[in-house]
Amino acid sequence: MTTRPLGAQISHMLKDRGVDTIFGIPGVHNQEMYRGIEEAGIRHVLARHEQGAGFMADGYARATGRPGVAYVISGPGLCNIMTPMGQATSDSVPMLVISSVLDETEAKRGQLHQMNDQEGAARAVCDWSVTARTADATYQLIDRALTEFLTGVPSSKHIQVPITQLETNAPPAPERADEWPLRPEAAPLQRIALIDRINAARRPLFIFGGGATHDVDRWMPHFQRLNAASFTTYAGRGIIPDDSPLHFGATLARASSEAIIASADLVVAVGTRLSEVDLWRDHLGHSAPMVRIDLDPECLTDRHNAETRILAEACAHLTESLIQLEGVKKTTWTAQEVTAARTRWRAEIDAERAGILPVAEALKAAVPADTMFFSDMTQFAYAAKEVYPMDRPGHWHHPNGFGTLGYALPAAIGGKIGVGDQPVVAILGDYGFQYTVQELAVAVELDLTLPIIIWDNGKLGEIEDSMVRAQIAPNAVVQRNPDFLRLAEAYGAAAAQPADLDAFAAAIQTALRTPGPTVIRVISDIALNRG
Repeated sequence: MTTRPLGAQISHMLKDRGVDTIFGIPGVHNQEMYRGIEEAGIRHVLARHEQGAGFMADGYARATGRPGVAYVISGPGLCNIMTPMGQATSDSVPMLVISSVLDETEAKRGQLHQMNDQEGAARAVCDWSVTARTADATYQLIDRALTEFLTGVPSSKHIQVPITQLETNAPPAPERADEWPLRPEAAPLQRIALIDRINAARRPLFIFGGGATHDVDRWMPHFQRLNAASFTTYAGRGIIPDDSPLHFGATLARASSEAIIASADLVVAVGTRLSEVDLWRDHLGHSAPMVRIDLDPECLTDRHNAETRILAEACAHLTESLIQLEGVKKTTWTAQEVTAARTRWRAEIDAERAGILPVAEALKAAVPADTMFFSDMTQFAYAAKEVYPMDRPGHWHHPNGFGTLGYALPAAIGGKIGVGDQPVVAILGDYGFQYTVQELAVAVELDLTLPIIIWDNGKLGEIEDSMVRAQIAPNAVVQRNPDFLRLAEAYGAAAAQPADLDAFAAAIQTALRTPGPTVIRVISDIALNRG
C-alpha cells in the first residue's frame, strides 16, 4: 500500500475506476491533484478556460458514454465551470467536477479565491455538491458519483476537498468492486401492463428520448413488429432510422404535431422528460392513456399525467416486454400520412429559416455515415436538428436544456478526444464561436482533425427574429465580427471560406483529411450562390 498525498491518490483511484482522461487547469490551490496524474497513467487535457474544460468533459461523456471528469481550482475556477455543470445536469450527462476549497472561510477573510459558500454555489447547478473532509470521505463520494452515473439518471456532481487534506498523506483508495450495480429493471407485472396496453391499441404512438439511446439493437427488431408510429426528441434522434415509414422524426415542436398525437389511442414515452425544449408548448396533445418508462421518478409524476408509470432502464424494459409480443401487429397508421406531415413540416422549416436546408443537405452528402456532430445555439443547428437524417443514435449533441452559447467547440474537442479516429464536426454561430474561441488552441495543440463550421450571419439572428415577432425594434443584435480566417490561422488552424455549396462540401472533406482543426466560415446566404 503506497501512501501519497490525497491529491495524488484521487487520480490513482479514478484510473482504477476506468477514468483515462481528465480536463482542467492547474492552479496553486489544486496543484496537489496534479501530483498523481502522470504517475497514474491518466491523460490530462489543458483547457484555456474552466468553462472550456467543463464543456470538453461534457462532450467526452456524450461521445463515449463514460463520465467526463474535470479538475478545477477553488473560487473562480469553480465559478467558471458552473455553466457546463448546469448544461450537463439539464441534458443528463455524467460529469464529475473535483475542486479544491479553502480550509476555513468564516474566521479568516480576504483569502485568495474566497467565496461565501462554494459548495452551495455549485449545488445550484448540479445534482449534488459536497465537501470531503477526510480521505475516506473522498473515496466514498467518488464511488458514490460513479455508481449513480451507472444506475440512475446521469447529471453533473461536484466534490470539493480542503487544500490541507489534498496535501496530507493518505492510504490508497479501496479496490473497486468486482461488479458495478445495475440499473433497475421493471417488475414482471409492469411488463404485463405495457404488453396489455399495446395489445389493446389500434393506433399506438411511441416517443423516444435521450434515455433510450443505449443498446437499441436489442429491442428494435421487436419494436418494428408493432407497426407503431414514433417521434423522437432532439436528444433521441437516430433511435428510429430517419427513413422508417411510420417515423415522424424529431418534430414534436411543430405545432401541428399536437393533432397527430391526439389521434393516437396509446402514447408510450420512453426515456424522455417531455420538457419545454422538446415541445415548446404546455401540453403534449394526447388524450389517450400514456405509459412512461424512465429512470427518473420526477418524470413519472410530471404534468403529462401518465396512467402507467414504470421506473426502469429503457432498453432492458423494452427488450423484455416487446419480446413477448407475438406476430406482426396491425395498426391504423399509414406511411402516407407520415410522409405528408413530414413534407409539410419540412416546408415550414425551410420558410422559417431560408437557405439552411440546402447547406444541411450538402453537409450530409459530404461526411461519412458515422460522423458525430456537436452543435451550438445557432440557427443552422435549430433547423438541421429537425431535418438532418440520422441513422444511428448518440451522434448529434446539442446544448438542449440549459442552452449555453459557446458549447460546441470545446464539446467537440472533448468528443474527438473520446472517439479518436471517428469523424467529428463542430457547428457554431458567429457569435457563439467567440464565447470559447480560445479552446481552438487546444485542438491545434493536440493536432485534432476537426472541421469547425461557423454559420456567419453577422448578428444574433434568432434573437432578432424573436424581437420582430414580439414587435420590438431589433436592438443589440448586430455585432462586428473579427476576420475568422485570420484568427484561425493565428491560432495555427487551417481556414476556408467556400463560395458555394460544392466548395462547402469539398472544404468539409478536405478538413476531415487534414491533421489539426479547420475553421470553415459559411456566409448565411451561401445557398444562393452557384458554382
